[in-house]
Amino acid sequence: MAGSGYKDYFQVLGVDRGADSDAIKRAFRKLARQYHPDVNPGDASAEARFKEVSEAYEVLSDPDKRRKYEQFGQYWNQAGGMGGGVPGMDVDFGRYGNFDDFINDLLGRFGGPGGAGGFQSSGFPGGFPRGGAGSRAPVNLDAEATVNVSFAEAFRGSERTLSVNNERVQVRIPPGVKNGSRLRLKGKGNLQPGTGRRGDLYLNLSVKDHPVWRLEGDQLKADLPVSLDELALGATVTVMTPDGEAQVAIPAGTAPGRSLRLKNKGWQAKGGRGDLLLTLALVMPSSWSSEEQQLLEQLRRQRSENPRHGWLRSAAL
Repeated sequence: MAGSGYKDYFQVLGVDRGADSDAIKRAFRKLARQYHPDVNPGDASAEARFKEVSEAYEVLSDPDKRRKYEQFGQYWNQAGGMGGGVPGMDVDFGRYGNFDDFINDLLGRFGGPGGAGGFQSSGFPGGFPRGGAGSRAPVNLDAEATVNVSFAEAFRGSERTLSVNNERVQVRIPPGVKNGSRLRLKGKGNLQPGTGRRGDLYLNLSVKDHPVWRLEGDQLKADLPVSLDELALGATVTVMTPDGEAQVAIPAGTAPGRSLRLKNKGWQAKGGRGDLLLTLALVMPSSWSSEEQQLLEQLRRQRSENPRHGWLRSAAL
C-alpha cells in the first residue's frame, strides 16, 4: 500500500503533524477497533481502511520511519534502502480469537520488540523509541498476560502450557493462589531482534467464582443449608469440604447465621491449611404437609416466648 503513492498518514489517523506517540497510539486504537474485520465481517472497504490505518501507525510510531516520511514525502520508503512496502500488512485475521488478541500482537510487532502471541507488552508505549534520529530509549521487553483458572485449580494448583513467541512454555500454578496473584516467568517475555535480549513474562491470575465456595481474605467460607428442626433439635449432618465429605454436629438451639468452624479444612497457605467456616442458612420448604402443619400448630400453642418481646421495647421512639 505504501508503495502505490503518497499518503498523508497524519490525515489517515486524524492527528496533527506535531502529534506525539501517545496521541498517535490513541488515534490508532480508536480507528483500528472501528474498522477491524471482526466488527465489519465481509466489508472489504472496512478491511482496506483498517490496513491503511495500521500502515499509518506503523510508520508514525517509529521515530526513524517518521523522520524519513516527513523529510522525503512520497519517497520516504525508498530513503535509506527501506524497500517498497510496509512489512506485516498481509494479516490473517482468522488466527486471532478476538480483537484484543490481534491488537496486542499488532502493537507489539509495530513497537519493535516483537509480538508475544497475544500477550501485551507491559512497556507499551514506553517501549517505543523516542528522541531524534539515531537515538533509542531503553526497550521494556517484559510482557503480561491474564490467565483464567478455575477455583479448583487455584486451590490444588495445576500446570498449564502457554504459547509465547511461537514457543510452548510450561507454567506451574502453585496451590493456594488467589485472584490477582502474579507469576513471573524469567526470560520468557518479548525477544529483541538482533540482540538476543529477552524480558520476563508476568502472568496475572484470574480465579473464577465457585457456586458454593468463596474466599474472603485468607478465609474459605460457604453457606450450609439446614432445616428448622435441625437448628431447633440439633443434628449431625453430612457436608462437603474441598477434601470430600465430612460429618458436622449442629448443637440444639442454634440460630441461623451462626458459623461452624472446621479446623484445617480451608484454603492452602504457606503455613498450612486454614479453617473452613460454614454459615448455617435456614431453608424453609416451599410447602408443608398436613402432618407438618399440625405439628407447627401445636408448637404455636405451646410456645412460651414472644420472639418480638425485646424488639418491641427497643423499637419504641
